[in-house]
Amino acid sequence: MKRFMTMMPFILLLMLLSGCGYNTMQANEEAVTAAWGNVESSYQRRADLIPNLVEVVKGYAKHEADTLKAVTEARAKVGSMQVSKDVLNNPQSMNKFQQAQGELSGALSRLMVVVEKYPDLKANQNFLDLQKQLEGTENRINVARERYNQAVQVFNTSIRTFPNSLTNSMMLHLQRKEPFKAEEGAKVAPKVKF
Repeated sequence: MKRFMTMMPFILLLMLLSGCGYNTMQANEEAVTAAWGNVESSYQRRADLIPNLVEVVKGYAKHEADTLKAVTEARAKVGSMQVSKDVLNNPQSMNKFQQAQGELSGALSRLMVVVEKYPDLKANQNFLDLQKQLEGTENRINVARERYNQAVQVFNTSIRTFPNSLTNSMMLHLQRKEPFKAEEGAKVAPKVKF
């Protein structure tokens, strides 16, 4: 009996530690990091497709140099951004990243408007293939952002709920991660005129 009483504090400590959430929070943070890697991978795929798309369009639309230049510059700006792991914890860094990606999306939209002016280009098989790949990539980007936001939500909840919040405040000191947010003006539906 005496031996059992001396072992009791250790047994209680083990039981408390098993429910402290330490491993869960670590696993959730790794899930956020992996989801962020998928977002970056999808953006990289888009950036890799753009030079090919620009070259195909360039052959047809010589006098659309301003639009092609805007796409090239937006891609270069995105490519020059140094995205470190701390962007996940920093709202300002996340906002800059999203703005650069938004500028690239806008430039690509303007490029697609230019394409509408050239029926021969729209029928070009290389262009059609690139356009399909780009469309698929945009869908992948959206899915990756949604999965990232889900991972962020799970992680942020795990560090803020009891008893994990105690473990986090005493041992880990993990910070909330920033989710993707809608771009400025996204709440207003675009007006379509025929």
